Amino acid sequence: MGEARSAPTVGQMVLGMRLRDLREKAGVSYDQAARALHVNQTTVRRMEKAEVGLKLPYVEKLLQTYGAEQEEIDSFLALAEEANRPGWWHRFRDVLPDWFSLYVSLEGAASRIRAYEPHFIPGLLQTEEYARTLLSIGFPHGSDRELDRRVALRMERQELLNRPDGPHLWVVMDETVLRLSIGGPDVMRAQIDHLIEAAQRPNVTLQVVPFSAGPHPGMGGPFQLFRFQIPELPDIVYAEGLTGAGYLDQRSDVVAYLEALDRMGTQATPARRTESYLRGIREEI
Repeated sequence: MGEARSAPTVGQMVLGMRLRDLREKAGVSYDQAARALHVNQTTVRRMEKAEVGLKLPYVEKLLQTYGAEQEEIDSFLALAEEANRPGWWHRFRDVLPDWFSLYVSLEGAASRIRAYEPHFIPGLLQTEEYARTLLSIGFPHGSDRELDRRVALRMERQELLNRPDGPHLWVVMDETVLRLSIGGPDVMRAQIDHLIEAAQRPNVTLQVVPFSAGPHPGMGGPFQLFRFQIPELPDIVYAEGLTGAGYLDQRSDVVAYLEALDRMGTQATPARRTESYLRGIREEI
């Protein structure tokens, strides 16, 4: 039943959840659903978790087993066909790891993105020069072509903030982010100017946690929280740590990160003062 993928699209995630809901509503067990497809239970579970692609004949048979009307089946199959198509970022697959493909998919589907950044300017707010310097450091053995591709991918990701239906981006960053020189004074001044412009946008909220605020709940590492208008899709947190990164959607985990963001927000400079704060730091560079 298809090849396992480490990075499903958001559409596949949503349809997998809908398949689960329809199965449960129909009172069909995993074993019964598997027998209808002549496969084992694991295959059905993986379909519902979007761990494999949605093969249309399998989807159609499941929906028939769950008692769906033909009109609903046709609509679902059209959505599945669309969800199986690679996103725009697929053309960057030569420089985009599978695990980060999911991140870009979530980013593009979110209605709200809340983030904490202790080290670097968030990717959606980086200038091309800042991004190029940072990516050259992160991939020191990459070719010039690969660097150009990575920079182009990052710049194209930023276009979602220009969409009429784009997400609201709310970032809390440590003062360290602004003090750490990436690319030298000229690059940093241009980058802070870019942040000042971004802070004036209605769909961007920026806050800075100054050194004087002391310790805060987010000191473990950077993370992003994605919220969606899609009813089936829960809030999802992408968190980075010393040994790797992962995606969390259990409500207890998400609530912990939400509480950390709220507490950090109270320790950070109020958003209305962010522009003047950034201008003060820029004058010091």
